[in-house]
Amino acid sequence: MRYVVAMTGASGSIYGIRLLQELEGERILVMSPTAKAVMEAETDYKVEQVYSMADQVFEDDQMFASIASGSYRYDAMFIAPCSESSLAKIACGIGDTLITRSAGVCIKEGRKLVLLPRETPKSAIMLENELKLARLGVRIVDANPGFYPRPKTVDDLVNIVVGRCLDQIGQEHSLYTRWGSEE
Repeated sequence: MRYVVAMTGASGSIYGIRLLQELEGERILVMSPTAKAVMEAETDYKVEQVYSMADQVFEDDQMFASIASGSYRYDAMFIAPCSESSLAKIACGIGDTLITRSAGVCIKEGRKLVLLPRETPKSAIMLENELKLARLGVRIVDANPGFYPRPKTVDDLVNIVVGRCLDQIGQEHSLYTRWGSEE
């Protein structure tokens, strides 16, 4: 399996980092310049450390990267975190960066695209953009953890959200205890 993990400039960098740590298979990473700055402001990770978690790394301005083409095969793309600005561009078909171009490729090729927006409250414009994408089959997984697993740490909260992302591609995990589970 081959996955693209993209990180844009919303808060919540740890979600993209945890996905890189948990995804089974080949991992291709793209980070926007703002994502890099936000990540260093809100975590102890350095860009080079996150790059080392991926099998291949592209810069967001590398418009000739393989993932920008529909003929390049990968199984799913995650944008985590996904800024509402990036989400709006994707909803409007604007592919002016490698991240937004690759997301458009996922949509046109019928591949799984999972967006993890981390914004609240949401305006009507944001909700309409999310609805437009959801109607196209894009999975919108808000960074809203469940509390039935009784999370005790921030890591527990992150694991719940990342686990829900992995559920979208059918990857087994034990990041949280499922509802009704005896685990």
